[in-house]
Amino acid sequence: MEVNNKLIQDIAKLSKLKFDDSAEEKMKADLEKMLAFVDKLNEIDTEGVDPLIYMSEEVNVLREDKVTEETSQKDALKNAPEKDSDYFKVPTVLKK
Repeated sequence: MEVNNKLIQDIAKLSKLKFDDSAEEKMKADLEKMLAFVDKLNEIDTEGVDPLIYMSEEVNVLREDKVTEETSQKDALKNAPEKDSDYFKVPTVLKK
């Protein structure tokens, strides 16, 4: 894969970033280094090597979920900064 200024500009546009000329050259050099590293990894013979699915052979020991203490809706809403009769009120995050 050839790394050129057009590729860097396209990636910057897709990621909504803006680079000046010096930053663009630095990004170009960094991307070339990353691609060279991946090419080096592709040279490794992995024939007969099973894929690594888990980092260790340990098995999770999970406890059974048990209800130990219940909080009523009234108590849960007692310290809420904003509430609406039965619910917590939070600021709008997504706009339509």
